[in-house]
Formats: sequence, structure tokens, C-alpha cells
Amino acid sequence: MPLALLALAIGAFGIGTTEFVIMGLLPEIAGDYGVPIPTAGLLVTGYALGVLVGAPLMTALGTRIARRTMLMLLMGLFVLGNLLSALAPSFPLMLAGRILASLAHGAFFGIGSVVAADLVAPNRKAGAIATMFTGLTVANIVGVPLGTFVGQAVGWRTTFGAVAALGVVGLLGIAKLVPDLPRPEGARLRQELAAFRNTQVVLAMAMTVLGFGGVFAAITYVAPMMTQVAGYSDGAVTWLLVLFGVGMFLGNLLGGRFADRHLMPLLYTTLGGLAVVLALFTVTAHSKPLAAITVLMVGALGFATVPPLQKRVLDQAHGAPTLASAVNIGAFNLGNALAAWLGGLVITAGYGYTAPNWVGSLLAVAALGLAVWSAVLDRTVAPNGPVNKAS
Repeated sequence: MPLALLALAIGAFGIGTTEFVIMGLLPEIAGDYGVPIPTAGLLVTGYALGVLVGAPLMTALGTRIARRTMLMLLMGLFVLGNLLSALAPSFPLMLAGRILASLAHGAFFGIGSVVAADLVAPNRKAGAIATMFTGLTVANIVGVPLGTFVGQAVGWRTTFGAVAALGVVGLLGIAKLVPDLPRPEGARLRQELAAFRNTQVVLAMAMTVLGFGGVFAAITYVAPMMTQVAGYSDGAVTWLLVLFGVGMFLGNLLGGRFADRHLMPLLYTTLGGLAVVLALFTVTAHSKPLAAITVLMVGALGFATVPPLQKRVLDQAHGAPTLASAVNIGAFNLGNALAAWLGGLVITAGYGYTAPNWVGSLLAVAALGLAVWSAVLDRTVAPNGPVNKAS
């Protein structure tokens, strides 16, 4: 494994921690600022929307900058955002810090995916992408639970201060280990934008929005769901997030292993399974052991879609993958924002803390439908040569 992949994974670890730790700390943050939990959920929605905007914006601004330099600048922005979150005296400033940090997220993973894929042989690209995303999944096994524990025991501000420190470590790792790869000759913003004319690129991004949105419909409100429905203590939420992180780690390994050879069948299996598991979560959430198993499965099935969807976009972007890759990371977070908002709506409407699971299931079903449509187009449309059969 190239050491550069380790550096990218370190950066991903810091970003993953700040993205997901908020779920375990929503009750504490809401109580500190005196806002209801659905309002505190805007910290998830705002971050996700920031990723959506920041992914194309930061990538476009970096079209004339060497990729390693751009990755370092993005990590610096990430550190500043988390410092603001840690020190924010009011909820609006806390939200501003979250959004500032999120602006780096999409471009980091988008550019990082391209760098990772360029470092290995063509038949190992999905595996290299999965290696980078391992940092994100390990964050959910170590960083997020530890951050949740620290936030509940000492204060959530300490958690975000520690995340800022993680960002500094990630920046130094990139400076030391990632090779100074310039952008390919002839790569321009207009060429990158042309990739979005490909229907398959757009379909892959829509699958990303709906499929990963299904995960966040449930996980955004996992803390109140597990404490008020399943009957877990506040402290147990930390260990449930560990289970979610383990599921993400296993799902990422599964996606990285099979996406290079069986991309579309993998998507059918994971999206269909996710829809079923989320629907069942409305029932299993009432049982402690079944709820724990379901949290694990949601993480595994949801994150098994990440390497194949990211590779699908890279493959279909036809020589100009950087912006498309970054926008697809934004699409993951558009799904997060959409799901967090819809989940808050059904909770506010009085349907209870398990209602977002139904929302997630419906989103996953819609993503599965788009996957089938994409495969049909794969077999019938050949814009650049022979028919490209779905693998």
C-alpha cells in the first residue's frame, strides 16, 4: 500500500470524526444552547449542505493548484471550522463553524479519491478508494465513540477542540507523505464540467443522494431513538456508535473488494438490503439487542455502497474526474441533509423517533430503482463505443 494512502486515510479520520460525532452529542448541544433536538439536527443538515456547496466550489477554485497543495489548504480550512465550533458562544455561531469545516469535506474526498486511484493499477482503483475511506470508517469505531464519551463526560466543546487537533495531524501527514502530483496537462474547469452531460454520472450521483440519505434518516436521530425507544442509557449511545462504525468498516471493505469486479450486483444487494433493514428498524428499535444488531447492519449496508458509487462516477467521467468525484461526495451529504430534514419533520409531526426509519427505507428503494435504470442504460446506450454491459 502506498504511504500516500495512509496520509489520505488520516485526513479522512479527522473529517469522519467531526461529521459523525455530532449525532451522539445532539442532546448535550441542544441542552446547552436551549434549543429542541430537531433544531439541533440543523447542525447535521447545515454541515451536509456545506459539503454540497463546498465540493464543487473548492474543487473549481483548485483547478490550477497542485493536488497535494489543495489537500493541505482544505485541511487548514477544516481546522479553522472546528475551532470555531469549539468556541462558539451561540447556536448560530456553532452552525457557522460546522458549515466552515464542511466546505473542505467534499473537495478533500473528491480530490483524494482521484489521487488514490492514480496511485495504483487500474484494476485496484476501488480498493485504493476504499483504503482512503477506511479512515472515515475507523473514525466511527474510535474517533466518534471516543468523542461522544468525552463530550458527555467533559463537554462537547472539548470534543471539537480535539477534532481540530486531528485536522492538524492530517495536514502534516499529507505534507509529508502525499507526492506532489500536478494536475494533468489540459485539465480545465470547462472539461471537468462536461462530465455532467453524461446521464450515467448524474444517475450515480442521484443513487448516492437517495441511498446514503437512507442511512442518515435513521442515524441522525439514533441517540434519542436508542434512549427513548430502545431504553438504552445515554452512556450506551457511545457503544452503539462503535457498532455503527464497525458496520461501516466492514461495509467499506466489502465494497472495496467487490466493486472492481461486480459493481452493479453489489449495488443491487446493498441498496435492497438497506431498504429492508431500515423498514425493520421501526420494529427492532423497541428491543435492545435487535436495535444494536440493526445499527450494525445499517452501517455495513450503507457504507458498502460508497466505493462502488465513487468508482462509478470516476469511470463515467471520461478523463475529467476531479470535479465529478468531489460533487459526488457532496451528493452523499445532500442525502444526509435531505434525510436529516425529513427525519426532523416526521418527528415534529408526532410520529415518534422511529418514523425516520420509514423515510430511510423509502429513500433506499428509490436508489435501487435508479440503479436498475442505470444498468438498463448501460446495456442499451453506447456513447463512446460498444455497449458497456454492467459488471
